[in-house]
Amino acid sequence: MLLFMLMGFIAGMLSPIQTSINGKLRMAVGSPFLASFISFLVGTILLFLICLLIEKRVTFKVRGVGKIPFWVFTGGIMGVVFVTSNILLLPLLGSAMTVVLAICGQMVIALIIDHFGFFGVIKHPINRYRIIGVLAMIAGILLIQNF
Repeated sequence: MLLFMLMGFIAGMLSPIQTSINGKLRMAVGSPFLASFISFLVGTILLFLICLLIEKRVTFKVRGVGKIPFWVFTGGIMGVVFVTSNILLLPLLGSAMTVVLAICGQMVIALIIDHFGFFGVIKHPINRYRIIGVLAMIAGILLIQNF
């Protein structure tokens, strides 16, 4: 479990780095949308190569796709909104504020998803400790904003 927690922590560390790099890319290409497109294109190429090397395939069975709920295909759209928003917000808010607002938003919706078991996740009820955790994050946002 500790290894997975470390992996999550390291993945979280990549978000402000990615945001800063994509902000530089925006300046280089002159467009937040083009910067986001390039970022996703590079990621898509990497995932294509990983699928080829590790999975040994880039296909899947089409049969049954019509039975899958439409919302399972919206993750890419949400990724575009997330990455592009970070690119747009970075020069206005700075790296720390951009990232901490995104993380706080993630925590709020994650608590709701966990509480109700949306998307088939295991239910973890909202309790006072989880609420205190989010309130601590909001306090952190206020400290970062004001100091």
